[in-house]
Amino acid sequence: MTTVPTQPASHSAEASVPDLHELVIEFRCDVEALGRFYRIKGSEARRTRFDRLYSDWQSRLAEVDPSSLGTAGRADLALFRNYLARERRSLEIDAELQSALRRVVPFADSIIELEESRVRMDPIDPSRSAHRLSEIHEAVAEARSMLEEAAPPAEYGYSALELLSSLREAADRWFSHYNGYDPLFTWWVADPYEKLKTELEAFHKLLEDKTLGSKAAGAIVGRAVGREAILADLSFEMIPYTPEELIGFGEREYAWCLERMVEASRELGFGDDWHAALEHVKQQHVEPGKQTELVRGLALEAIEFVESRGLVTVPELAKETWRMDMMSPERQLVSPFFLGGETIIVSYPTHTMTQQQKLMSMRGNNPHFSRATVQHELIPGHHLQGYMERRNRPYRQVFRTPFWTEGWALYWEMLLWKLDFPRKPEERIGMLFWRMHRCIRIVFSLRFHLGELTPEECVEMLVDKVGHERANAEGEVRRSFNGSYPPLYQAAYMIGGLQMWALRRELVDSGRMTDRQFHDAILGENNIPIAILRAILTGEDPAHVEWRFEK
Repeated sequence: MTTVPTQPASHSAEASVPDLHELVIEFRCDVEALGRFYRIKGSEARRTRFDRLYSDWQSRLAEVDPSSLGTAGRADLALFRNYLARERRSLEIDAELQSALRRVVPFADSIIELEESRVRMDPIDPSRSAHRLSEIHEAVAEARSMLEEAAPPAEYGYSALELLSSLREAADRWFSHYNGYDPLFTWWVADPYEKLKTELEAFHKLLEDKTLGSKAAGAIVGRAVGREAILADLSFEMIPYTPEELIGFGEREYAWCLERMVEASRELGFGDDWHAALEHVKQQHVEPGKQTELVRGLALEAIEFVESRGLVTVPELAKETWRMDMMSPERQLVSPFFLGGETIIVSYPTHTMTQQQKLMSMRGNNPHFSRATVQHELIPGHHLQGYMERRNRPYRQVFRTPFWTEGWALYWEMLLWKLDFPRKPEERIGMLFWRMHRCIRIVFSLRFHLGELTPEECVEMLVDKVGHERANAEGEVRRSFNGSYPPLYQAAYMIGGLQMWALRRELVDSGRMTDRQFHDAILGENNIPIAILRAILTGEDPAHVEWRFEK
């Protein structure tokens, strides 16, 4: 039994709880409640309130005695403290971003205040509201005039559009809440609101044109975060390496892959011209309409492989409930390959694509490439992960990290290679293509965020060093830098895989665990930084983690 305060420290209230996981569950409920109340992510009030929440929880955890906890509790305490520190830093970063965005969208706070006043249930004065809308309309018109003269910095384009979309939704919620229910409100506000709505639509269209539109058609934009930000993120991921060291890992792993690729190329009669061998593999795509049949067969093959060798426990329900959907042509522009989890989302041509787009989609999703990605997305990869996450310590999902998520799937690519899953040179080339891709992801993403590469140079690197179709390479880079993923995400695949591989050497190669015990144990601890996972599995103190996994 562990004694911990059940209210922020300032309340001086205490109670006994059976385990720290109950506090994590309570914290998640707090976060979700505040997230529903403060819905606009660009809000200063939201940022301030969340910072106070995190600070209060830090005070609560300061009163927890680690010596009173078991192994799981000590791990949860370390995870919890690390998470709170990371989230408070994220708020600081967001404040800097929002300050920059206000130069593009200077009227943002005025719209935010309207909606937050409604949520607080403040009394409303229809006449004053109409006047306020007219003032905001003038501010939007002035901002649009300024935007016509000069485009905003390209790296803020996606973020500004995201903020503007949330502002338009907030304004609509505010108006819809009162309109028709308060006759006086409708009498005063309906006309100025329609004018504001029209002006916001015009501003949004202009911002799209300036950042992503006609002059920049197909352009890839992103914001490099810089070395110090990368180092801070690595610290929170408990990875004691510099960005330059991680780039070195990527280059070293790439060199290994390149040697294997040349070996396979020679077996196929192409000598050292591995690009020619890769082209040979790309040409072996299936006919339109046959890709779903292919994917189903590949999924069943991977399941049979891991089960027949006793590598990991695969519950019957996990095998029964995975599904398949086709990816839209629009989504394929940023995700030209598979996406997955419980549902594997398949990229392949549709009738709306150009002939060139159709051919690139088929070549990039040929059977040998697909064989390596289906097991990555389904079983033993992300689908099995997600299935077990929901059933084992699910409260820990708040601590999730891409190094565990993507590292697990990448680790299986490495293990399946070791176990001769690829049976012939074409299949080895298919697996090597993706492994080379993960290596170069480390290099191009970190060098971009260090300010050493442009997005266009990243595309060239994927084309030259991996053999991507150009359109597919552009999609990969666009997805990497459009704000959908944190800066370390693309590096997390291979680095997370190397972490798990090092942990396997320590626990399986030494004979301390079998393959099945090792893999089941990983899935049983849920989605956490791998350094903490190692501390749990080895019995070390999770409060003092310093693991250099490459000796």
